[in-house]
Amino acid sequence: MDRKTVTIQDVALAAGVSTATVSRAISSPEKVSEATRSTVMEAIRTTGYQVNVTASNLRRQRTGAIMVLVPDLGNPFFSRILAGIENATATRGYSVLFVDTKQPGMEPERIVMHLNGTRADGFISLDGALAGDFLSRHRPGGGQPPLVFACEWAEGTDLPHVAINNQSGASLAVQHLVELGHRRIGHVTGPDGNVLTTTRLEGTRESLKAHALPIRDDWFFHGDFSLQSGAEAAEKWLKLKDRPSAVFCASDQMACGFISKLSLHGLSVPQDVSVVGFDDIDIARHYIPPLTTIHQPRHKLGTKAAELLLSQIESASPAVRDEILEVELIVRKSTAAPAGN
Repeated sequence: MDRKTVTIQDVALAAGVSTATVSRAISSPEKVSEATRSTVMEAIRTTGYQVNVTASNLRRQRTGAIMVLVPDLGNPFFSRILAGIENATATRGYSVLFVDTKQPGMEPERIVMHLNGTRADGFISLDGALAGDFLSRHRPGGGQPPLVFACEWAEGTDLPHVAINNQSGASLAVQHLVELGHRRIGHVTGPDGNVLTTTRLEGTRESLKAHALPIRDDWFFHGDFSLQSGAEAAEKWLKLKDRPSAVFCASDQMACGFISKLSLHGLSVPQDVSVVGFDDIDIARHYIPPLTTIHQPRHKLGTKAAELLLSQIESASPAVRDEILEVELIVRKSTAAPAGN
């Protein structure tokens, strides 16, 4: 079919629905069933119909753009989350803009000024440490474009968020090490004040306590989710006279840094110490040794966050809700029974 002559009537005929249904599926997808929406979108693809997004946005007084706030665009952890966001928004005719909130010059006050002056239909934040002024402006019903948190979130707000079960993930990591026979388990935390640090630390402590295992300050190492902080934690582990036989790191990057530093000192994993990560980033399965870790469905997390934001944008009375996704333990070669067992 000639793309230049395709009309909405052609799409309706191909989908077996009315032109009004096609229009609703494009402009107000929440008003039609998922099956109908899928049928219409497939008809649009097969006929080559070109949706006039600009005109549609003008009618709805929208920009057709959403903004995603990322604390570090260079961190490989975020790649699949961002892909999920883009996939979900592209099918609905939205473009995506990214802001790295940790770049030099992006202090909280400047972020507030920048974002409040930006025309966007809504925001997804992967950074839970946003300025309070910005959060208060974007609370549900506040008259500003809606804001949804993904992965991280801000404590004490009623803003919706999509996240994974961090405490459960930490518990799975400790449980795995216990089942291997470890009774001396350490932990590399994330940065102070971070909600992921707090929840994973809580899960670790609760699980150790449930198994009647020691919780020692000198076996808990401060980190910031980076390779460097994992390496620094390994240096501290090496200096201990009484070392834990296993270490659970609150991120894969820290786990990789920890293992790399031990290798430079002639030690090996898991022969000298077992190591568990968290996130299951792409490098985890290809690392040496392949990393035992907690897998979180990052693509799904991004998709769900985008869908939740679009429901806030497109519905007159959206249901504000949180969604918690479950995680799973992926056992690879970086964990084994402690030496001597």
